Amino acid sequence: MRPPARSPTRSFARTLAFSLMLLPLPLAAAEPPVPLTGAEFEAYTTGKTLTFSQFGQVYGAEQYLPGRKVRWAFKGDVCRDGTWYEEAGKICFTYTYNPTPQCWSFWRQDGRLTGLFSGDGAGAELSEVAQSPDPLACAGPDVGV
Repeated sequence: MRPPARSPTRSFARTLAFSLMLLPLPLAAAEPPVPLTGAEFEAYTTGKTLTFSQFGQVYGAEQYLPGRKVRWAFKGDVCRDGTWYEEAGKICFTYTYNPTPQCWSFWRQDGRLTGLFSGDGAGAELSEVAQSPDPLACAGPDVGV
């Protein structure tokens, strides 16, 4: 006498259930990065010129001077002087051409600085791609004259 035939659907369901039990459990969601304090940001940046990228393209560079002063230039643009300060856990910048604060959350990721903008256009993220102790090379109307 032959044993009763197994249902292909039932056999598949058992195999699937067993296979799912062998899969690893999902990892817990990654912890969100911890933003740098003003003191940590100052310690990391002062005396450096950092170049930042956005979406894999160089976006601009900023020189961090003593006394929380900065010099910023978009890629290929003239330099703009400004200052930064800490407010409500963010690092905020004002520049001579635009006194409206531009606030960011900064954290270290893989040994480099990453920043997330929190004003209009929030969500824009910049990543440090290079750093130098040299001053920012500034374009200007009198260069080469």
